[in-house]
Amino acid sequence: MVLSDGPVPVHRVMPQDGVGFYEIWQTDVMPAPIDPIETSEPTERSLTVPPGANGTKIRINEFFPGHVGENNLQSPVHRTESIDYGIVLEGEIVLALDESEVTLRAGDVVIQRGTVHAWANRTDRVARVAFILIDGAFQSELLELLPGVRDGVMRNGPHD
Repeated sequence: MVLSDGPVPVHRVMPQDGVGFYEIWQTDVMPAPIDPIETSEPTERSLTVPPGANGTKIRINEFFPGHVGENNLQSPVHRTESIDYGIVLEGEIVLALDESEVTLRAGDVVIQRGTVHAWANRTDRVARVAFILIDGAFQSELLELLPGVRDGVMRNGPHD
């Protein structure tokens, strides 16, 4: 059974950052309940970047050209306590890490595991990336190794 076939119901553009968000689906608990009929649209709520506790989220981000700031980045530098799978669908995007950068192109896949990072579209074309976000938990070994790892963790979205 197909519940919908058309544009996603939730699409938000943040013109100040040159980013568009297409919310595809999300879950709020694990294991995720599989019901015979979805009673409400799970994405019709406020835009958040990490999923909620025990949750998941899939979205497509569009990074528009011409929005790289003085720091040569487009998104804020941030860390989330989540596992994020990013799949570049179209264009080219730069993933900036603590001490390095990597340029990703259509077909490339990146897995973020709570690292400090930012994004930048330094081209003249839209970069489109699918992100699958899964709630995570920093383990005690990491907290001992990096005691300030939770400093600056993004909790509610790009503009905490």
